[in-house]
Amino acid sequence: MLVARAAFPHGSVAMSARDELGEVFGDEQFAAAFGSRGAPAESPGALALVTALQYVENLTDRQAAQMVARAIDWKYALGLDLTDPGFDASVLSKFRARLVEHGLEEQVFTTMLTVLAGKGLVGAGGKQRTDSTHVIGAVRDLNRLELAGEAVRACLEALSVAAPAWLATVIDVGEWAHRYGPRVDSWRLPASAAKRDRLAQVYGADAVALLRAVFTPAAPPWLAEMPAVQTLRIVLVQNYHITTDTRGREVIRRREADTDGLPPARSRITSPYDTDTRWAAKGDDLFWNGYKVHLTETCDDEPHTAGQGDPADRRPAPNLITNVATTAATVPDVKATTGIHQQLHDRQLLPDEHYLDSGYPSAETIATAATSYGVTLVTPALLDQSAQARACGGFDKSAFTIDFDTRQVTCPQQRTSSHWHPATQRGTDVIVVKFAGPTCRPCPARAQCTTAKRGGRQLTFYPRDLHHALAAARTQQNTTGWADKYKLRAGVEGTISQALAITGIRRARYRGTAKTHLQHVFSAIALNLIRLHTWWTRHPLPPARTSNLQRLDLALAA
Repeated sequence: MLVARAAFPHGSVAMSARDELGEVFGDEQFAAAFGSRGAPAESPGALALVTALQYVENLTDRQAAQMVARAIDWKYALGLDLTDPGFDASVLSKFRARLVEHGLEEQVFTTMLTVLAGKGLVGAGGKQRTDSTHVIGAVRDLNRLELAGEAVRACLEALSVAAPAWLATVIDVGEWAHRYGPRVDSWRLPASAAKRDRLAQVYGADAVALLRAVFTPAAPPWLAEMPAVQTLRIVLVQNYHITTDTRGREVIRRREADTDGLPPARSRITSPYDTDTRWAAKGDDLFWNGYKVHLTETCDDEPHTAGQGDPADRRPAPNLITNVATTAATVPDVKATTGIHQQLHDRQLLPDEHYLDSGYPSAETIATAATSYGVTLVTPALLDQSAQARACGGFDKSAFTIDFDTRQVTCPQQRTSSHWHPATQRGTDVIVVKFAGPTCRPCPARAQCTTAKRGGRQLTFYPRDLHHALAAARTQQNTTGWADKYKLRAGVEGTISQALAITGIRRARYRGTAKTHLQHVFSAIALNLIRLHTWWTRHPLPPARTSNLQRLDLALAA
């Protein structure tokens, strides 16, 4: 301890983690994953702390193990002697695998938030904000031809290990080894389109032949349950079309998007080695294959009021990450909002106001946040998109009076609707209202209301609760000062930038949603540790950068 204090007179993140949050990294919370019987193992609590510090400094497993052996502040945090040699780097990989296997990816993060709540640094109420960023999967980007060949190759590799004797009886090992020995990539593929089409047919025919051999009664029954076999089946169905020609011969050809159709991006496999990654796009410039991570953090500017320390200490609490959600790349941001609220509710950390990116949440999302969780969403709501609203000169929906009790709508000319039909559109409950043709035709304001040549005006709106929630959100964002209030959301961009610079959060280290989520959770723990260390040691935040030209401008203005 004396050596560490002398070497780090102002402390370090690792030392603050032990001094202030030592109970977060206890062994008891990992009892489900580490039994009491068997060979002695490393302390799971210590491994959790090492993993958190590993993300603080963005280290590999080998580098993290070396830091345990040689870094004085890490030894202090772990309670090790200076002569302790540490452990092998492979222990960290096995530790992560156990956490994922037993569903303990968020255990340390949840315990940390509980301890911080006890210290008064986080809690229910206040303000929080959420934003997402793309995450590139830990696999190669494959085009459809490469995917078809690599799926066959991955299946052959798995079968070569699981049942080599059986595999040798169903394929020509020499020919298939020549075709699928090296990995399939565009550098080795034919240049001409005709040859590529021919190769695609070969990959499809090989996939069909291999799968039929696996599912014959003579094959071991457990082969069909292998993940690589199941992945090949899905890739074959998604990318190939099997038909019979006029002579009764089987024809295997690639699916064409225009004629045969392709599965939607949310269900289309992009790699045989990580079946959870998906292709997605954001705007016109960003395309990626992987995941999406949503980070939620506190953003209160009120002074810290914890019951510990100096009563005169009224510093604002640090902005701390309270939730991490890892989703498929194709999931829109607003679709993750309800799940985030449920997780915050379970942790008793629901905010009063939740600031979101401008993703236009649906009426259901706004109403669910308000009625089920008591959270006010501060985010732009999608405005009325009717022709009248876009023209800014006609009668849009807000000009009509809706009486849900009598199931009637009154127009600006005081005429009432004739039909009220509950319906479902795109999976959402709506109400369709019609005005009778004889009522609308003689109306002097018809040109401002509808362009229908036959019949009267028709309106579609949500049921009572959803309608009122959406109307309130639209009214709020049109008030004076709402735009200035919404600027608070922009601060979460700094958190995304910090997570990218320190933990490399935009590039997945592991494969699969569960392991990628574990990476994101420990990235959030690392950011919280860094911010807490800065707050506990009273280190001032670095000032915003000012260019020499800006300094000159300020000097001249003075």
